[in-house]
Amino acid sequence: MARAATTTDVFNAVAEPRRREILALLSNGQEWAVNDVVVRMRMAQPAVSKHLGVLRQVGVVTTVKR
Repeated sequence: MARAATTTDVFNAVAEPRRREILALLSNGQEWAVNDVVVRMRMAQPAVSKHLGVLRQVGVVTTVKR
């Protein structure tokens, strides 16, 4: 059986360890700026944005424009 695409299946999206780390960071309900996540995770900004994009596509995180 073929796996669902990471961007359409929540289980595949959260199977990636760094995404689970990001979710753990965001799990307290506090809003985080992307740059704050970058600093906290010690990851490059494009990588964090990509992971957040996948998590957003599967409905696990939301964004707020300021």
